[in-house]
Amino acid sequence: MEFVTEFWTSIIAFGALVMEILRETAFGTSFGRILVAVLVFALLLVVRGLFARFFISWLKRLARRTNNQIDDLMLEALEKPLRFAPVVLAFFVATRLFDLAGTFDLIALRLTESLIVFTLFWGVIALVDPLSRIFANLGDILSPTMVQWIIKALKLVLGLIGAAAILELWGIEIGPLIAGLGLFGLAGALAAQELFKNLLSGMLILGEKRFHPGDLIKVDGVVEGTVESIGFRSTMVRQFDKAVVQVPNAKLADTAVINFSEMTHRRIYWKIGVLYDASAAQLREIRDGIEAFIHGDDAFADPKEVPTFVRIDAFNDSSIDIMVYCFTKTTNWGEWLVVKEALAYRIKDIVEGAGTGFAFPSRSLYVEALPGGGPENFAPPGEPVSTPKVSTAAGNMPEGGEV
Repeated sequence: MEFVTEFWTSIIAFGALVMEILRETAFGTSFGRILVAVLVFALLLVVRGLFARFFISWLKRLARRTNNQIDDLMLEALEKPLRFAPVVLAFFVATRLFDLAGTFDLIALRLTESLIVFTLFWGVIALVDPLSRIFANLGDILSPTMVQWIIKALKLVLGLIGAAAILELWGIEIGPLIAGLGLFGLAGALAAQELFKNLLSGMLILGEKRFHPGDLIKVDGVVEGTVESIGFRSTMVRQFDKAVVQVPNAKLADTAVINFSEMTHRRIYWKIGVLYDASAAQLREIRDGIEAFIHGDDAFADPKEVPTFVRIDAFNDSSIDIMVYCFTKTTNWGEWLVVKEALAYRIKDIVEGAGTGFAFPSRSLYVEALPGGGPENFAPPGEPVSTPKVSTAAGNMPEGGEV
């Protein structure tokens, strides 16, 4: 009987302990309030989905009725911040239902304020991209890449202001923090001097409009390929083998850059060597034939626009050189190769049609005398060696001592 009494006493004590825990679970609130707050938070999240589905869709329909596209782009940019706004509201309502006390209530309030500031600055930063389309004409003054840099810098500044505002809510003063960071300014400047150099070089590249994304460039000893993007520190170039190279902007600013995309025409410059036995009439026929082909083909640029020469250029060691100097209308490398190939075929036909040929490097050797007083006799195997009869008379001795 005593055992039963102790058992029931323990059960009652455990129940009292559970009720006490339910009344004062944590953070100075009760379990019941926590449960209600969680349910309300979940309910508001469901309402958030309905809000996103109907309210935002209604705003999009209104935006589509206007003639401009700016409002559509602005609404599209604000969609994610708008979807997040009910979450902030749900968090605020849930913390109020918690009925927190003291420090916990202050922390919950600061968290709510921080979420509100975060959402507002998120929306403002999201609006930068669609509003930047209004200033699209700045691309003619600066460059599209410079405009993109300005947009990125503006987003960064807004982000820093938002972060500073949140820190101020938590009682962290920005002024002393910046002053404290200034102690490391000198060391940071020395460590980041290459970064600043590349940044300034990138600004010079954009300001001078040396090249733009999509241009084909060549920097001797550095890189050759198509520019994909110009960043704050480096420029991304895709080479002909499709490999990507990140080139520091300082190298592109301090070195001569060949921009093939800025060419108005593409050049063909050859030296054609023909045989020395070609007559003047044959040389004239070759020259006139090549010149007539270039002037008569629409693939080549008009000689009035660009220099065009087909001339007998030099008497080389092994050939008479004819210079061919002309330009094609196309600057596309593949199309230029096709035009150059057609010119090569035609020159081959012209030279052969003139009755001569192409020269190649050669060397003639003239021997006045052989060492040893005469050549050594060679007898095929199986035949006796005959000894030449040499006259000792001075009049019979060949010049140079040869026999």
